[in-house]
Amino acid sequence: MKVTIRPMEDADIPAVQALDRLAFTVPWPPSAYAHELHHSPHSRLWVAEADGKVAGFAVLWLILDEAHIATLAVHPAFRRRGIGRKLLETMLTAAQANGARLATLEVRAGNFAAQALYRRHGFRVVGRRPKYYTDNGEDALIMTVMFPSSAEGDEAHER
Repeated sequence: MKVTIRPMEDADIPAVQALDRLAFTVPWPPSAYAHELHHSPHSRLWVAEADGKVAGFAVLWLILDEAHIATLAVHPAFRRRGIGRKLLETMLTAAQANGARLATLEVRAGNFAAQALYRRHGFRVVGRRPKYYTDNGEDALIMTVMFPSSAEGDEAHER
């Protein structure tokens, strides 16, 4: 199966909205993706295509020197095939390329699969938002990864 990660386009929005409703109990409002795509200079949006279908999507917000992973989802039929990893790596690469010093996100306290993915990419739990999710009052874990600064990278390279 060939997976392609590419910037989201208007034509992707209906499939992304359908996947959002499938993946999350509290999906984004119908107009959110078009707004992020066209009216938010801080937003970067991608889709993962597999077998000619939108198999996943991701939204990253870049604000000053911080990146916030706003949402990431993979269609249930395409899970456990590395698509979430590829989307996450795309976001982290874009964040660093745009000068972010860290990336942060919220994840359900009970979403152990997502937490494991984030931990494999250096994220650590730095806080908790009690009763964050409105559908069931579940807590959100705040996870963050710090990116090496260019000065630290230069120092390490010189050693």
